[in-house]
Amino acid sequence: MSDTLAGKTLFITGASRGIGLAIGLAAARDGANVAIAAKTAEPHPKLPGTIHTAAAEIEAAGGKALPLLVDVRDDEAVAEALARTADTFGGIDIVVNNASAIQLTDSQKTDMKRFDLMHQINTRGTFMTSKFAVPYLEKSANPHILMLSPPLDMSERWFAPHTAYSIAKYGMSLCVLGLAGELRARGIAVNALWPRTTIATAAVKNLLGGDMLMQASRTPEIIADAAHLVFLKPSRQFTGNFLIDDTFLAENGVTDFDGYRVDPSQTLAQDFFVPADSVPPASLRPVGK
Repeated sequence: MSDTLAGKTLFITGASRGIGLAIGLAAARDGANVAIAAKTAEPHPKLPGTIHTAAAEIEAAGGKALPLLVDVRDDEAVAEALARTADTFGGIDIVVNNASAIQLTDSQKTDMKRFDLMHQINTRGTFMTSKFAVPYLEKSANPHILMLSPPLDMSERWFAPHTAYSIAKYGMSLCVLGLAGELRARGIAVNALWPRTTIATAAVKNLLGGDMLMQASRTPEIIADAAHLVFLKPSRQFTGNFLIDDTFLAENGVTDFDGYRVDPSQTLAQDFFVPADSVPPASLRPVGK
């Protein structure tokens, strides 16, 4: 297989900032085409980036960008965005289901509108985007679908504190399990990728732990580098995997993880949903300790 994504076309949901944008930038440095499918077209007071600023970054990194205003809850909008991407770049090779909604509340504090929102974006949006993308991916030489979702570790501790969010997030992973089997014969790889530690994104800063948790996080580039490796794998041989970012990178020869730290003096905070038996390939303690 090729060791570059030059000329490949990626369709990434939620790519105006954070992990989605980082994945797009990693591909752009190879000379890839990146469709930025997100719902932020105008600047937001608490969220950095729009589809237009992301497109500018993609172009500056060496790729070609297509900013698309898309709400992944809207069937017609997603179908039109995929069609426009294929028309613009001559096809689609990779789909990244990154868009996600989060609310870490128990059953009594979860409003049903928020329950519906998380399921519409996380589970339904992932299923629908993948479904509509299949006819395009079938024409690719090495097609991949990647979900930013966790391993299927059905432990009570991952559900009890925030059942609604966990169901919605695991719904994305169940799409991996089912679609990998369904699409294997068509040569379309379907995999999941999840971070071992919290990642320094707007969601972590605004919803989970503020600046303190940001300092104890890794940068989105660790996910981007792992995703890049996934996309280079032969799709007919590498599918149905639930990957933890640093473990997967280590299995592919990466030995230095310190460069991904926001603050090397901090102990890294572990993310939700990482199985207890998953051993980190590098210490999460402060560098030098």
